[in-house]
Amino acid sequence: MSFDRHLAEIAREFPDWTIWRSDAGRWWATRHRLLTEEERDAGCAMTIDADDAEGLRERLLDQQERGSPDDTATGTGTGTGTGTATDTGADTET
Repeated sequence: MSFDRHLAEIAREFPDWTIWRSDAGRWWATRHRLLTEEERDAGCAMTIDADDAEGLRERLLDQQERGSPDDTATGTGTGTGTGTATDTGADTET
């Protein structure tokens, strides 16, 4: 698959990021918005890089998983929903 096709696919998959490849051949992604304090505390980054397209996709998925569950529920975060808390009813008194 061509470099342009990889770039377009990753950009479609992660629309909240700007994706590019440097002259040195390194793949980069930068968020379109600032991180919240919770996202910074969770280890999220504004800009990430990788050796190749697949490595960048993996790093972007990792960033999604680190996104704040509270923001994900409101649609303003970067998480995929995989890290959200589940109500088990354990704190409910009967």
